[in-house]
Amino acid sequence: MLKRHFLWFIYGMFVATALWFKPEEPLFFSDGPLPWGKPILWAVLIAFLVYTFYCHIKADFFETMKITGRYHWTKQTGVDSYLGVGLIACVIFFNHGLLVLSLWLIPLLIYANLATLLYLALHYDLIISNLVNSTQ
Repeated sequence: MLKRHFLWFIYGMFVATALWFKPEEPLFFSDGPLPWGKPILWAVLIAFLVYTFYCHIKADFFETMKITGRYHWTKQTGVDSYLGVGLIACVIFFNHGLLVLSLWLIPLLIYANLATLLYLALHYDLIISNLVNSTQ
């Protein structure tokens, strides 16, 4: 039982660490441009987290992958997901550098969108201000 839930324990520790070292911006709301995006991101993260945990309760991920992993669309979905992870890794690198990227890399590879959405929600103001400033 503990073995099956181990990755959730690690994810909880990762989230706690990310929150401990979070940037100085407000946690759930934005003071910058496009302020409505941050609460939407948090809502998407929480909804995805709840759905992922529901799937975890209903079926073991690794057993499911043994069955569905041989299908081409399963492989394509995995590649698609990790292309997105690679793009977020680039965003982390450009915003924070190699050291911070190295700290986020393993959680990104293990948890993919759960880590991606957390990063985007925590660093929303920085990302948006960089995008807005780069277009001016």
